Amino acid sequence: MLLITAIVCFLASVALTPLVKKFAIYIGAVDKPNQRKVHQRVMPRLGGLAIFISMVIGFAIAQPFDDDIATWPILLGATIIVITGVFDDRFEISPKVKLLGQILAAGVVIYGGVQVESINLPLFEATIEFGIFTIPFTLLWIVGITNAINLIDGLDGLAAGVSSIVLITISAMAMVMGNTFVVVMGTILLASTLGFLIYNFHPAKIFMGDTGALLLGFMISVFSILGFKSITVYSLILPIIILGVPISDTLFAIIRRIVNKKPLSAPDKSHLHHCLLRLGFSHRQTVLIIYAMSAFFAIAAVMLSNSTLWGATLIIAVVLLVTQLVAERVGLVSENYRPVHKLFRKITASGRRSA
Repeated sequence: MLLITAIVCFLASVALTPLVKKFAIYIGAVDKPNQRKVHQRVMPRLGGLAIFISMVIGFAIAQPFDDDIATWPILLGATIIVITGVFDDRFEISPKVKLLGQILAAGVVIYGGVQVESINLPLFEATIEFGIFTIPFTLLWIVGITNAINLIDGLDGLAAGVSSIVLITISAMAMVMGNTFVVVMGTILLASTLGFLIYNFHPAKIFMGDTGALLLGFMISVFSILGFKSITVYSLILPIIILGVPISDTLFAIIRRIVNKKPLSAPDKSHLHHCLLRLGFSHRQTVLIIYAMSAFFAIAAVMLSNSTLWGATLIIAVVLLVTQLVAERVGLVSENYRPVHKLFRKITASGRRSA
């Protein structure tokens, strides 16, 4: 039944995307080139609307109700996010209004019971209970991941592809854990996204816009909470690693703006995809490289879920080191920000002098 539902969602997305493209052009929901953007011509956006409608169709077929999960609040929150994205794609609303829509959507699912109540720290054999901070932390997580996916939506097929890899990983691990709801909803959203990706991969015929990027980020943030809520060892560590590409890109963007003494909300052209393009990679090569990075994080998460405590510690250390080295190599903060490379040089120089 799930396979049939996924096929229906995929075909619905394939059929709906050209219609959404015409609708976007008709209402003026288009993306115009500027100095921050890579594309050189006016492009229709709003493609996320096709993903959303296909997802709703899949939900109507599968009806993945669960007494313990706030199904309707999740769909209501997704609807609020999509409405926010549609208005932004058409009218380019202010960041404050956009944030308000995200907070409202997050508030709906939190009220429905989707909450991060604790974090497990396996190294210290301890659990941090959030208590009164449960709602603020959950809100921060949902809004943070929603915007992290939105930030990487800078190249044809990038956000859709990375989100698909994340959804595959979350759904597969949820299947192993017996979480039927996340498996069903994750598969439905994955199929809907892949149908859209046919038109969005380079050279793109339509952009997903904030409608799609915010929707994918919002749903992934919710799935990551529900999918790993029952894990007693790694809790929030697994989704953080699975979402390694958007989270690390966002964190380095924050560091970059602090180092360069710029406002955190200031836009720039120094995200991961911008840096790879500056290194000489083509548009398609850059997207495929970031896909590979996302797959690396996904594999690391799967290995982590099946590791011993010390094995998990080693995996996390390697992931952090590789992330830092890549960030320094591509100049994600700045060309001169290379603390780990400089440390290696000092150690190497010291070793030569000793010899």
